[in-house]
Amino acid sequence: MKKNLRTLSKADLQALFIELGEPSFRANQVYDWIWAKGVQSFQDMRNVPKALLATLQENYAITPITLDHVQHAEDGTIKNAVKLPDGLIVESVLIPTEKRITACVSSQVGCSLNCAFCATAKLKRMRNLGPDEIYDQVQSIHRQGLEHFGRPLTNIVFMGMGEPLMNYNNVLSAIEKITQPEGMGMSPKRITLSTVGLPKMIKKLADDGVKFNLAVSLHSARDSVRSSIMPINDVSPIADLRESLEYWYRATKRRITFEYVVWKNVNDQPEDIQALVDLCKRIPCKVNLIEYNAIGDPQFQQADEAALEAYITALDAIGVTAKVRRSRGRDIDAACGQLANKKLPAELQETEA
Repeated sequence: MKKNLRTLSKADLQALFIELGEPSFRANQVYDWIWAKGVQSFQDMRNVPKALLATLQENYAITPITLDHVQHAEDGTIKNAVKLPDGLIVESVLIPTEKRITACVSSQVGCSLNCAFCATAKLKRMRNLGPDEIYDQVQSIHRQGLEHFGRPLTNIVFMGMGEPLMNYNNVLSAIEKITQPEGMGMSPKRITLSTVGLPKMIKKLADDGVKFNLAVSLHSARDSVRSSIMPINDVSPIADLRESLEYWYRATKRRITFEYVVWKNVNDQPEDIQALVDLCKRIPCKVNLIEYNAIGDPQFQQADEAALEAYITALDAIGVTAKVRRSRGRDIDAACGQLANKKLPAELQETEA
């Protein structure tokens, strides 16, 4: 089997070309083609000698993703069923607003965390995505933004399928390529990684000096409630999560974003609000109150507007910015928590299972 060319670093390429008797600058050329220009064929590398291209093609492959099925929502949101080189499926989403084109990308095929309110949790985790598979999702949404809206990609959120911090090395490698000048050249300040909250890995992010933003899918600051909807809280309770976020802020001086869905009779009581207020007093942060997007489970119902207003009032009183984030792409199940909610087209169902 041919080796995936995009698993080679620039240093690996330089060593390879020197071994082949080629000048080392060929590595810069090839690296630029496969990352900045995103070519999918060796024949598209127009400034590389044909003999060298033939050697590369004989021993290596470029294995891009393909967009197998694309859905368009009434609000302009686009959801992609992304087929990976081995035939497995993930989903990515383009979210347009007046000022932004945001890519919501996946980091794993399925998920192993079993959050009760999330459709992706219903899927078994199959494997991690490679850096090139993550990068390709971003590139494809960038092209869609230009094609459908005449605007380039402006922001990236790792809020699709999977837990990014359980695919740590590949996610950081993808972000490195997205932000480097030889890649897409995006500012890390326009990238947000969302996690359920893995304290050890949050501290590692801080120690590794990452420059992107961090969001935590919180949904409750009470252990009893959070454990009932997010099993990860049993092994990473609020106290441990809080300590890791305090560590993050000391190291990075960047605020956390808490993502927080309010459900009726789950986390809409005064004690739920007070617990979040107490947590926010300890950690510089802002709070996104997210509209709930149904996945067919009657346990979870959107809370009354009064409950959302009570949260906003309490957080505003301590100087914490809290906004209600209205869902996009709900009619095509592209909204937060809905990815993989409904079956893909018939020809893809067996692949996803």
